[in-house]
Parts: sequence; structure tokens; C-alpha cells
Amino acid sequence: MKKLLIVFIIFIGLISIYYKYKHTEKKQEEIFIQNKEIINKENPKDEEIICKVNIKKSLNLINEEYKGNKVSAKLEIPKINLESYVLENYSIEALKVSVTKFWGNNPNEIGNFCIAGHNYKEFKNISKLKIGDILILTDNYNGIKQYEIYDIFNVLPNETECLSQETDGRKEVTLITCTPNSKKRIIVKSKEIV
Repeated sequence: MKKLLIVFIIFIGLISIYYKYKHTEKKQEEIFIQNKEIINKENPKDEEIICKVNIKKSLNLINEEYKGNKVSAKLEIPKINLESYVLENYSIEALKVSVTKFWGNNPNEIGNFCIAGHNYKEFKNISKLKIGDILILTDNYNGIKQYEIYDIFNVLPNETECLSQETDGRKEVTLITCTPNSKKRIIVKSKEIV
């Protein structure tokens, strides 16, 4: 009798695992199809990248902590194979770990979300970016947003106009790093694709 009960319990456990797996698989497929339809209408060139990111988000939001630092968002730039957590609090120590929020509102909200990083670490290939390239910002409150680069320029360290929150009601992301000689800052401006 005990053996029969054990076999029955194992059988029920296996069935529940199977159905949970099938439900997750079906949910992934539904999300992929929904995202594919949206992207085909809006921006077909990045369909596969965005769909993969959306599936990942639907199952597992970004980590809230990375190497002992609170995470604000995740930044992805497919053209330069960059995937990096954006740490919430800017400091010299935090910049040694990853890119950080430098200024602005929360990620994926109206305003200018400014991200700083070292030119020898995460932002080492930032000079390869061109106007029209795409970046993706994911956070746990507003989800995934896609941004298109519309301007790239250099400024002196004391020129801070690039941090302005005057965006005419748009969501923007600004990337900031040093030029190779550290005398100027490279600024990459992008706006949400709507």
C-alpha cells in the first residue's frame, strides 16, 4: 500500500511539473508572437533582438542588485554587443563595477536618463555608434523601451547642456564617456522609438 501511495505521489508530481513546463512554454510563445506583431508594425529591423529581450523580461525581470550595488536598469546596445547593468547611484567606486545613472528621472520615464561609463570598460566601443543605431533600456517598472540615436558630439567637461531635462515630453537616454585623451566627453543622445 505504501509503495502504491509513493508511486501515485511521484506520478502526480511529474504531471504537475509537465503542465507547468508546458504553460511556461506556451506563455513564451504567446509573448513572442505579440511582440513580433508590434515590432513588425513599428521597427522590423530589430525584431529578433527585441522579441528575445521581451521574452526574457516576461519570465525574469532584471536583477535588482549587481555586485553589491542597486540596479536602476539594464542597457543593451546590439551594434557593439553591449549588455550592462546601470547602477542606481553614481560614484567613482560604482563606475569601477559598471555604468551608472548620472542624472535625470527614473529609466524609461519622460525626461533625459543620463548614463555615465568608462571609455575603457563598457563604453570602450561607443565611438563605433552612428546616428540611427538602436539601444534598449529595461527596468522593473516601465519595462523595455527601444531608443534611436539622433546625435553624437563631444563637449568639454564643464559643458552640461547634454544633461537638460527639457525633452518636449519625450523619453530620452544620453550616454556619457571620456574621449581617449580624457580632455572631452563623448555624448550620445537617443530618443524613444514610438
